Amino acid sequence: MSGAREGTFASVADRLCGHCAMLLGWRPAEFWETTPAELACILTAMRSPETGAVEPLARDEMQRMMERDNG
Repeated sequence: MSGAREGTFASVADRLCGHCAMLLGWRPAEFWETTPAELACILTAMRSPETGAVEPLARDEMQRMMERDNG
């Protein structure tokens, strides 16, 4: 972290960049190349409509996606 004062753009951006690294596996460049609208869309898609929590992907669903996308 940069040591910027809490609540500043820099401190919030540092924290959000870290969250994207943990949740999405992004490197800093990927975070900075993404627009706020794109990031909001991605994070919204990760939320469960009922609880707002991230739902894990079921193993069988992952297998179906892999088979579909790998031909």
